[in-house]
Amino acid sequence: MIDLQGYGPRLLEGALVTVEVAVLSLLLALVLGLLTASAKLSRHRLLHRIATLYTTLIRGVPDLVLMLLLFFGGQMGVNAITDWLYYQFDVDIFININEFVAGVVTIGFIFGAYMGETFRGAFLAVDSGQLEAGRAYGMSSRLIFRRIQFPQMMRHALPGLGNNWMVLLKTTALVSVIGLSDMVRIAAEATKATHEPFLFMIPVAVIYLLIASVSEWGVARLQKRYNVGFGEADEWNN
Repeated sequence: MIDLQGYGPRLLEGALVTVEVAVLSLLLALVLGLLTASAKLSRHRLLHRIATLYTTLIRGVPDLVLMLLLFFGGQMGVNAITDWLYYQFDVDIFININEFVAGVVTIGFIFGAYMGETFRGAFLAVDSGQLEAGRAYGMSSRLIFRRIQFPQMMRHALPGLGNNWMVLLKTTALVSVIGLSDMVRIAAEATKATHEPFLFMIPVAVIYLLIASVSEWGVARLQKRYNVGFGEADEWNN
């Protein structure tokens, strides 16, 4: 194991925290993205306006501001609610929004908007004639989604999802600002203590690069899977 003047084990622990934040944020972003895309494609005006407001808010407010707002302002809001419950119903509870939860929720909330736009474009790219053909064959809406709409939507969405994931991965570095001991924060603390920035920041950059490389490989595998049969069809059309 690389010791790095005693900071090696802590740096690896921080790398694990970074991966956990990234993966959980991605899962939350995917759920929010699907909900946002569905709302934007819905004929329901209120849902469409809420989704539009959400994506506009995310595009206009810096990620760091949102993270600080949720971490500090969110705790104040939760405290106000628990105080109200205590005074009104004599219910004494305390809810603490820790750095990990705040980081995951904020990053997931931010990228849910971008995922939503990616999913919306992918849904619109699916040929509506194929959906109508599925209905004509008597397929249920769930079966049409599973057999026709979802596979083709994923084919169109994967490039955008892969790009969003890469940006999300780098955005996890912001959690160091709110005190979470990810590898960036640990490397910064080690740099201040030893005055050797290259000794710690270069390994952090290498770890990020390794995660990104594995991610690119995974996305390429998924694209190959969902593109099965389409390459041959394109060749015939040409």
